[in-house]
Amino acid sequence: MLRGASLRVTAPRMAVLSAVHSHPHADTDSIIGVVRERLGAVSHQAVYDVLRALTTAGLLRRIEPPGSVARYEARVGDNHHHVVCRSCGAIADVDCAVGTAPCLIASDNHGFAIDEAEVVYRGLCPGCSTATS
Repeated sequence: MLRGASLRVTAPRMAVLSAVHSHPHADTDSIIGVVRERLGAVSHQAVYDVLRALTTAGLLRRIEPPGSVARYEARVGDNHHHVVCRSCGAIADVDCAVGTAPCLIASDNHGFAIDEAEVVYRGLCPGCSTATS
């Protein structure tokens, strides 16, 4: 994947990619923890730099659910959405309801060439729904 994106293959890049693949929707601190388990000492800045490089290269997607820190996922290349639990913050992917990207039609595009739509559904996950009832 790294070579295909014209990026050098390094241990930190491989560790970050692996962490995001195995922990979808993880925040930066969680990714740093997983990377440190694998590599030992690695700086916060190194992980931030790798996340930025992998996102810029299109290997990762950065999402920012309302009220949450930035999170990363390896599911790229489609225009899926997310559902977020109001109670515990759990996040899950939701496929587009119709068609292809942007899968939603803006009522007025204001002259923009829209190529992506982002929808965040909010509610209670099954665990939190059960706990409140």
